[in-house]
Amino acid sequence: MSLGADHFARTSASSGTTEELRRSNLARILTLIHRGGALSRAELTRLTGLNRSTIGGLVAELRELGLAFETMPGSGEGNRAGRPSPVVHPSQSVVAIAVNPEVDAIHIGLVALGGRVLKRIRLETEAAPTSREVVEMTRAAIAGLVAGSEQALTIVGIGLAVPGLVRRSDGQVRIADHLDWIDEPLTEMMSMATGHRTVAANAAQLGMRAESLFGAGRGVDDLVYLIGGASGIGGGVVTGGQLLTGADGYAAEFGHTFVTTNGTDCTCGSQGCLEAEVTQSELLDAVGLGAAQAELLAGLIEASDDPAVAELVARDVALVRVAVRNAVNLFNPRLIIVGGFLTALFPTGDGLAAEALSTPREELTVALAELGADQLLIGAGELVFSQLLLDPASSMGTELPLTEM
Repeated sequence: MSLGADHFARTSASSGTTEELRRSNLARILTLIHRGGALSRAELTRLTGLNRSTIGGLVAELRELGLAFETMPGSGEGNRAGRPSPVVHPSQSVVAIAVNPEVDAIHIGLVALGGRVLKRIRLETEAAPTSREVVEMTRAAIAGLVAGSEQALTIVGIGLAVPGLVRRSDGQVRIADHLDWIDEPLTEMMSMATGHRTVAANAAQLGMRAESLFGAGRGVDDLVYLIGGASGIGGGVVTGGQLLTGADGYAAEFGHTFVTTNGTDCTCGSQGCLEAEVTQSELLDAVGLGAAQAELLAGLIEASDDPAVAELVARDVALVRVAVRNAVNLFNPRLIIVGGFLTALFPTGDGLAAEALSTPREELTVALAELGADQLLIGAGELVFSQLLLDPASSMGTELPLTEM
């Protein structure tokens, strides 16, 4: 998941055919502008080691595929002598549908190349939605999301950020305790209902993926990510630049870290798990907020002079510190990213890792997630775009522009 320029500068001219090399280079260019933002042709030449004419041909192909567009630099950009170098941008008309079902709502977004959320909606539910309800509500919402677009959009797939254990091999939701789902073939159901390729993964891991590529974790090879939401607490680990997934994709379930004896019953069947003890709903209730007002939580906690609120926050802070202590001692990260309602407990990140061993935290930094409420949608979108980035030319042949459907 590390995005150093040297990673993209490696060439493979000695392997494969000319066609394979062209496809590889096309993927490299698209990946650079998707994850690094708009770049001039001159910058792409420097980063890849390819010559200018090759870059020109690759950019032209990306334009023809509808995956990129070019602009000329503004008057204040680059005052070097000679002809200015065109700036290559990722297309905003190539999009993924991102879906995050929660216990009280379904969040659906339209994510463009470059990790930009174009639109998002929150569909409230009276109870935890069934998998079929998620599929039907998403299918119905797609038309509304793309309505009013100034240009024809091409949907390249649907990404599902599921608050539960998702089997890496086929996207089967093995268990999502808070939604009361067991062995749900959600990706298959969604694909059949919408006609779009669908992929799924654990929501917290996708949030971490988004922060690693576009947010607070950019360029960091060793990090721990923690996020709290309506469905509990999740997280992920990147070590040596690689996502820690485990054998089947179920690794880093921080919500089920044991934090206290004789604790609250957890949906997993155990007691004293972090997400059973520290919940968004309890904090919202304490300051008089509803589920849809979670973004106000941090401000009301800070402003509160209610002793009961202070006591609850102090207890929650202590329990989160136990989980973080274990994570730091186990993984020795360089960075911890905190997201979701956990930022209300640690508004600056200070003191989060205070109880970890002193040596592993000597170089440790704590940061708040930069992408806010968009992080899970961006992560779900990236799950879709990862296939496109591997082989842009082939992938663009698998989906039709929405206006032709």
